[in-house]
Amino acid sequence: MIAPLSLPRRLRLAAIALLAVTAAAPSQAQSDEDAGFAAYLQSVSAKARVQGVRESTIQAMTAGLTPNQRVVALDRSQPGSSSVATPPAFAPYRRTHVDAARIAAGRAMYANVASLLPGIEARYGVPGKIMLAIWGHETNYGRYMGDFDLARSLATLAYEGRRRELFEGEFIALMKMGDQGVPRSRMKGSWAGAFGNPQFLPSMFLRLAVDGDGDGDRDIWNSRADTVASIANYFRDAGWRPGEPWGVAARVPDSLSRAGIASRLTAPECPRVHARHARWQTVAEWKARGVQPLAPIADNVMASLIEPDGPGQTAYLLTGNYRVILEYNCSNYYALSVGLLADEIAR
Repeated sequence: MIAPLSLPRRLRLAAIALLAVTAAAPSQAQSDEDAGFAAYLQSVSAKARVQGVRESTIQAMTAGLTPNQRVVALDRSQPGSSSVATPPAFAPYRRTHVDAARIAAGRAMYANVASLLPGIEARYGVPGKIMLAIWGHETNYGRYMGDFDLARSLATLAYEGRRRELFEGEFIALMKMGDQGVPRSRMKGSWAGAFGNPQFLPSMFLRLAVDGDGDGDRDIWNSRADTVASIANYFRDAGWRPGEPWGVAARVPDSLSRAGIASRLTAPECPRVHARHARWQTVAEWKARGVQPLAPIADNVMASLIEPDGPGQTAYLLTGNYRVILEYNCSNYYALSVGLLADEIAR
């Protein structure tokens, strides 16, 4: 007769069995995800073929790709669309984004590209200081452009599905960049798929990147001329009005009725951002209400008003060109700090 197992040995065997089960579950889940991701790559590859992407490019862009869980985590940690009753103060944001170091770096780069700017400004109608402020905000003049593999990031974001239409289109656009000769080695950027000095997405690159130095290569990673010309082309395409400022600081009287200047319009995009803007009036009409611009701006310019830190603090009269900056990044604090940095760079 075989003796029964001693209790300690039974416990050991039970523990081993439990570990085997718990180890198998993640492994199976990983295997299922890899299979699902591979099937998705086949699906998106078929769509790329229909859009004319060469087979060699598709293979080069998809071979060996696996989901990047770090990208998924970063995407899921992004703020949602829930409303915030009281927005945070602008002053701290301004101190960290329009600081002495960034201003100094902007002025140094402004001097370095001074010979390029007159021709680009004449062609696109966008001030050099705005191009430099965008460049400074996006990558601190190329100091940090991101090192995520763009193909892996975009394929992961598309597969995840939260914003599949957006990221699948960008993944196919990245393949088209490869078809146009952009080397795979350049395809590094942010976890969300933006890259180069101005942090363009692939679709933006295809449509708006410019060969500013005439060497036949739209190199927004290394060429200063290509970088500033591409930013200028983006702004012209978005409707920048030559000769008009982005806005000016303004002094608002205590007697101003906020109810009387409230906008009744709802913006189709980024409504919470635009909800903080007052109604549109001419600068002359704002002056008649006692609002005093603190920098030159023509009386006939249409402007809105924002008081980012509330009544009694610095306000800004915003022009249509401010809304063009919002096209680049739909955030009031981003757009305000770009405009203010631009003014400091050129001071």
